[in-house]
Amino acid sequence: MMDATNLRCLATTHDVCGEGCVWHPQSDSVFWTDINRGLLHRYSLTSGSVESWGLGEPVTSVILTSQKQLIVLVLGSRIVVWDTRTHKIVEELYRLREWPHVRCNDAHVDPAGVLWFGTMQNNVRANGTTGSVTERRGALFSLAAGFQAKKWYDGFGISNTVAWSPDGATMYFGDTLENILYRGSFDPVNSRLGDREVFFAGFGRGLPDGSAVDAEGYLWNCRYDGSCIVRVAQDGSIAGVVETPVKNPTTCAFGGESLSTLFFTAAQSAEEDAQALTGSLFSLQVQARGLPFTPFRL
Repeated sequence: MMDATNLRCLATTHDVCGEGCVWHPQSDSVFWTDINRGLLHRYSLTSGSVESWGLGEPVTSVILTSQKQLIVLVLGSRIVVWDTRTHKIVEELYRLREWPHVRCNDAHVDPAGVLWFGTMQNNVRANGTTGSVTERRGALFSLAAGFQAKKWYDGFGISNTVAWSPDGATMYFGDTLENILYRGSFDPVNSRLGDREVFFAGFGRGLPDGSAVDAEGYLWNCRYDGSCIVRVAQDGSIAGVVETPVKNPTTCAFGGESLSTLFFTAAQSAEEDAQALTGSLFSLQVQARGLPFTPFRL
């Protein structure tokens, strides 16, 4: 058990499926999404205010870029560049041919500035409710600016968690439905992923969703339906568990001035009161420090 006495609810946005959080140091704010409602949110750490924008389709991840005023948004059908000043899409980087039967999901940037993202059977209905995932149509891709996307693995139920060790020599990725996180050797200069092996599997509390890695190389994995975030050591052993006030924590990111604040999002649960903290943005002060985000090279 890890100390969660400093846990705070920052924004009660009642997201159906909050996801994709990232700390944006240029504006001292946190961006995150609601996949089902197609929303991008921004919480200001300075003022405590929340702004939201509708994108008209699922929004799954938010990515920092090499141009401070631009971010990349991973949508259900495509990956685009969004201007934080004008609040408009300014460029399309990739379009998923299998949409709307398949959608994009979790995404992060490797040490060389290349974007990696997963896909899955589209479980967002037209009315914004969540359907079941019954087909293994998920895959893992990489995308460098100006190039075609490259597929590395397929056959996932829900491709989730995209993260790297501090030295960039190991990549972590997973399949939520199989309750498995994998690791593979990684070339951080040329963005090449080697063969995969099982890293962390069968944990009895929920299923693996999004993750972040701290400066000591521990993986912090949000456990959907498990009411916790588990800290996993490099050898796959459990180093600690943070209990969360929501059943479905979805993804986490380090941020704040010292990178020692862990932000995390949550999805609604039918078992929780709709007026409770479910679907909110949270923060937690931790002893560990995070790694700076590598921006996507535009």
